Amino acid sequence: MTALTAAHEAVVTRVIEALAGPGARLRDDQRTAVAALVEPGSRVLVVQATGWGKSAVYWCATALHRAAGRGPTLVVSPLLSLMRDQVAAAAKAGLRAATINSSNVGDWSAIEADLAADALDVVLVSPERLANPGFGARVLQHLAGRLGLLVIDEAHAVSDWGHDFRPDYRRVSDVLQQLNPDTPVLATTATANERVTDDVAAQLGQATLVLRGPLARSSLELAVVDRLSPIQRYAWVVDHLPRLAGSGIVYVLTVADAERLAQAVRVVHGDAVAVAAYTGQLDAEVRHRLEDDLQANRVKALIATSALGMGYDKPDLGFVVHVGSPPSPVSYYQQVGRAGRAIDHASVVLLPSPADEGVWDYFATATIPVEAEVQRLLAALEASDGPASVPQLEAETGLRRTKVELYLKQLAVAGVTERVADGWLATGQPWVFDAEHYDGVLAVRRREAAIMRAYTRGERCLMQLLQESLDDPTAAPCGRCSVCRNTLPVPLEPEPRTETVRTVATGLRGTAQQLDPRKMWPGGEFGARGRIPQGLMAEAGRVLVHADAPEWADTLAGAAAGEAAAVHELAHGCVGVLSRWRTDWPARPEVAVALDTGGYPGLAAEIAGHLARVGRLASASVEVAPGPAPDRDVPSDREAAHWREVLSVPEASEVEGKVALLVVDATRSQWPVTVAAAKLREAGAAMVLPLVVHRQV
Repeated sequence: MTALTAAHEAVVTRVIEALAGPGARLRDDQRTAVAALVEPGSRVLVVQATGWGKSAVYWCATALHRAAGRGPTLVVSPLLSLMRDQVAAAAKAGLRAATINSSNVGDWSAIEADLAADALDVVLVSPERLANPGFGARVLQHLAGRLGLLVIDEAHAVSDWGHDFRPDYRRVSDVLQQLNPDTPVLATTATANERVTDDVAAQLGQATLVLRGPLARSSLELAVVDRLSPIQRYAWVVDHLPRLAGSGIVYVLTVADAERLAQAVRVVHGDAVAVAAYTGQLDAEVRHRLEDDLQANRVKALIATSALGMGYDKPDLGFVVHVGSPPSPVSYYQQVGRAGRAIDHASVVLLPSPADEGVWDYFATATIPVEAEVQRLLAALEASDGPASVPQLEAETGLRRTKVELYLKQLAVAGVTERVADGWLATGQPWVFDAEHYDGVLAVRRREAAIMRAYTRGERCLMQLLQESLDDPTAAPCGRCSVCRNTLPVPLEPEPRTETVRTVATGLRGTAQQLDPRKMWPGGEFGARGRIPQGLMAEAGRVLVHADAPEWADTLAGAAAGEAAAVHELAHGCVGVLSRWRTDWPARPEVAVALDTGGYPGLAAEIAGHLARVGRLASASVEVAPGPAPDRDVPSDREAAHWREVLSVPEASEVEGKVALLVVDATRSQWPVTVAAAKLREAGAAMVLPLVVHRQV
């Protein structure tokens, strides 16, 4: 490998001092990476702990290439916040940078013109932008044959480990194949075990230089607080947020948890402890604002799903708390690595629960394609006259929209589908279900889940266990974690205050989620497809208990066991829902109609009867023919057809001209609500207002 010349050193010194201050210098390991990237056609994979300074390597390499008259650097990056930070860092280093992403569409033409004129040193793009057919072709066309350096940030996502999260990352391989062979490539990550390292290195090329360092983080004080119920975990966070130093991130496993926990903090602290829910469902503009709020310490914490993970950089992040265990030590290390980059001490706390494993099982298989579903999707694509949209494919296949989108991207990576301006096309390339490959992926995920169980049990040093899971040969006891010390560090307590638990539970029970009606028939076996006529559609309804809401967990368990007190609690909760709903419902209910789907036998009838008595409503019921309920994974068309066959609505005289309150014990898909509402409207009901006791997921 060529050593840096005196001229190289002058450029590197200028860049690193601009970034880190006078007298700053590259460390030996950073210099090794920069020197390698000066060589034509080099391939470098850097696996280093978060905070190591991977971006400094590619800024220095970019400056060297530009000084030598070579083309700009293309950085493929996963997170918009990181891109914005990187543009600022590049400017500080004297480099002209721009980012192309979904939030700045109006700037694309100007940026592409600057690229064509060689007026940019760095352009940062998301993998999704790069995968866009028109965009990718234009940008790569501007850079064809003259790209100075390709940087793949968070490169573990190129591997089988990460591509389910961002399938378009796999398209980076296409870019590699189109590169001038002399273009150097740098891949960086902090979360790669040997399997992932080997996979990424193989994709980069046989001669890839792997620079791997120790992954221990001396600033992190790891702890596990075990044996808390779901509502106690919420209360623990509420109690501890004011005590934890600085600002930080509280990770949760689901969108619902993010929203509920943020609400729980507000119930107790009001505006005194500022928090916000951060999920992938938020608009990009809102996510940017929340990221900036955390950077500027305008919030104490973001309550976030994994959408806030890769690439987010706040050097003084004071704590990371996990309410629920991620399924993989790799993802856990990646998330906790957000903390303590530029400070001496940061608190990292895991609040596990036995219920976590159910979430793990779901995510372990959620992105594994089901062969019959993929074939059904491909058949719909092939039968389509021209490009098919995602909503069209959703209606024709009966698959959930999220699953349709995931399958299309996975198939596109394999060259089986192609995204065009008006939708998606089948390329004609055959698709073969690789059972052996997916069995291997599942086996890896099960092994990683076993490591997380060992972590939550505190079987040995927590940092050592994380290092070992990433195949770090320097793994050793840290001496700082709750296992090494055999106690929780100050200011952590093993349990929340009883008063906080009670206040949080009461506060969360005072809200209900809106239930938006289904608007499209599923087609297929159901027959009818397209928009549901307005005269057959339910109104927007309400949900008392969404998913695994911790404030109701014990009560639901009691109701399932037939406990009268639990049923009474749920009925009382439904009265509260109606009391709050009446301010904006379209009309007051006149008849309470019970629909027991089998989720909680007899529950809907009990609650509907109670509401009828309290609200002085008439009573009726939708009868369900005996027989097994559909499996949770049955296609929409078949499930809707099932409910159409087994549901019998009351006589017209009981509902005709009346506003019906449809009380449903439980639903996951919403098809029993949709079909029952249509039948009630056909029987003469003037309006149907659904009230679902438990919306399952």
